Amino acid sequence: MIVVTGGAGFIGSAFVWKLNTEGIDEVIIVDRLGCSRKWKNLVNRRYADFLHKDTFLKMILEDRVPFPVEALVHMGACSSTTEADADYLMENNFHYTCRVTEWAMKHGVRLIYASSAATYGDGSRGFDDDEGRIKDLRPINMYGYSKQLFDQWSLRHGIQKQVAGIKFFNVFGPNEYHKGDMSSVIYKACQQIRETGRVRLFKSHRPDYGDGEQKRDFVYVKDCVEVLWWLMEHREVNGIFNLGTGKSRSWNDLIAAVFAALGREKQIDYIPMPENLQAQYQYYTEAKMDKLQARGCPVAFKSLEDSVHDYVVNYLSCGEACL
Repeated sequence: MIVVTGGAGFIGSAFVWKLNTEGIDEVIIVDRLGCSRKWKNLVNRRYADFLHKDTFLKMILEDRVPFPVEALVHMGACSSTTEADADYLMENNFHYTCRVTEWAMKHGVRLIYASSAATYGDGSRGFDDDEGRIKDLRPINMYGYSKQLFDQWSLRHGIQKQVAGIKFFNVFGPNEYHKGDMSSVIYKACQQIRETGRVRLFKSHRPDYGDGEQKRDFVYVKDCVEVLWWLMEHREVNGIFNLGTGKSRSWNDLIAAVFAALGREKQIDYIPMPENLQAQYQYYTEAKMDKLQARGCPVAFKSLEDSVHDYVVNYLSCGEACL
């Protein structure tokens, strides 16, 4: 059995899609559905059972998981970079991951967990996933700090030699529609274009970046799940790894790709960035991918334009937000 926590969420449900395409449906999905729309991510999926995240944690703590587990892909977390409840993030993102990891290590279960590029903070200390430099990172929001805490915990306990941690950069693609403000700019842009024919981007508040020229490493969720699949198949590959394309692109490039996919003329309005975001805004991210490549990961990332075209044309334009 393969357990996917956060299995109804964005990346988690996309990985269940990948498992299904490989003929695997012996999957336990762990999540909290609540009143969100993410249950729709499960409609097309094949899986053995669904467990509430609190139920699964209780099983872990009491060491009474009633089924054999081959791999645990831990994508479950609050992923909001603006979440203000630090106590909640400590429990839900950090302590939950510690308990899941302790159980997996005890039972020899392959563990892959989600870290984040938010751990790199404002980027002034670089984007090097060398484990010796992780302790020097300074996240600029509580979400990033909750991920940093576990990366440090894994290093302190030597766990990184037995598990694979993934620092996801700017992931976009199908199955993200339920994320609200945390949905990708591509998803939001398509909505704006349908309503007004235009897209709004934040102005730059730094003189070294023009409006819309802030840069991110945008990576397609379909490429991300190929990497997760490869890591699940290669238990010998352990450590903390970046997961991006390794190529930084501007917001202007991203929006140009959206308009091109829609066959429409580019129309952008630049608006002031909210003050509460200015202090924690990343102007530049770019994953160093040397470490994962050196371990033999063969995934070739699609170009930004090709990825955006697939997402917009095959999903957003035809009303299909799910894989």
